[in-house]
Amino acid sequence: MSKQRLVITAVLAGQTQSDVARRYGVSQGWISKLMARWRLEGEAAFEPRSRRPKTSPTATPVATIGLVIALRHRLERAGLDAGADTISWHLVHTHQLTLNRATIHRILTRQGLIEAEPRKRPKSSYLHFAADQPNECWQSDFTHYRLSTTDGHPAADTEIITWLDDHSRYVLHLSAHHRISAVIVLETFTRTAQQHGYPASTLTDNGMVYTVRLAGGKNSGGRTSLEAELFRLGITQKNGSPHHPQTQGKVERFQQTLKKWLRAQPHQPTTISELQLLLEEFAQEYNQRRPHRSLAHQATPATAYTTSIKATPASSPRDDSHNRVRHDRIDKSGTVTLRVAGHLRHIGIGRTHAGTHVTLLIQELDVTVINATTGEILRELTINLNRDYQPTSTKK
Repeated sequence: MSKQRLVITAVLAGQTQSDVARRYGVSQGWISKLMARWRLEGEAAFEPRSRRPKTSPTATPVATIGLVIALRHRLERAGLDAGADTISWHLVHTHQLTLNRATIHRILTRQGLIEAEPRKRPKSSYLHFAADQPNECWQSDFTHYRLSTTDGHPAADTEIITWLDDHSRYVLHLSAHHRISAVIVLETFTRTAQQHGYPASTLTDNGMVYTVRLAGGKNSGGRTSLEAELFRLGITQKNGSPHHPQTQGKVERFQQTLKKWLRAQPHQPTTISELQLLLEEFAQEYNQRRPHRSLAHQATPATAYTTSIKATPASSPRDDSHNRVRHDRIDKSGTVTLRVAGHLRHIGIGRTHAGTHVTLLIQELDVTVINATTGEILRELTINLNRDYQPTSTKK
């Protein structure tokens, strides 16, 4: 029985409002309003009324809710990540809308678009590691993907090899083959290094195409073609523990994302060539347009890879084209500060970029200011030591 019914019944039975108020822990003013409502509405006054306000000025607009739902469906159909963080990134960078992550999650939950996973291990329970520089470590692995016949039935199996930069998650190489061999591993590594420079180290599992150092029996000792090349170049080779794929977690997770996207494609590949075209399309999407939740400011892998100094093998001469890297945020006046020659220099960028996270590449007096999220160069200048403020002008 509701409290409203009890209070009204007690008053109608002859009890005073003060006695009823003390008995049920309510105010006499509330009882007076309740009795007035009973006289107007009758038994409808027995039911509690909603406390929801008549207007909600801060409520999310219906159009924005519809946009969130549309983005969710579009990303899912494309086989891409469609979580609250990714939707938030697309709202900001495509639609110029800022919406709190919790608000997006609440919208998706109310629409029944999120399935609770209470048994899923929380991300906070994992130990995370990432290389400090691009090319400091390359991860590699291969996975399987089955071709289809023209009528949609399963056909021949293929293997896809990946070379992934540990620091930026940038896909350096992605190719499909009938079967991955030690020769193909070396060939793809060499081709990737010719395009992006040699890494300081590699990280793979203990597959025989990558290493025989840990093999037993007749395969013990010696080196694969990849191992011999890494040894010749002075590149450190690292291998994960057997039955512990978490060590190569970044490339393993990438392969999950890749295969989810491949399965979502309306036209499944029937040949190696068709599969390779899809792989190249996905690599472009993944590197250039897809925000990565594990990177600072949800930058794209291409941004993270191209805006930092690259590592080199220990035996190779270092490329010190930029001898300092700083990460900062443009203040509300549109400037960012940098200490040069013992004094703080205030570099003008523009008020339109206030609050933007930036990366500064510095070599002596030459400075390049880069948007940390998009990779856009906001300003290039040579510091004028005769003044503390470096104005936004065409002159260096």
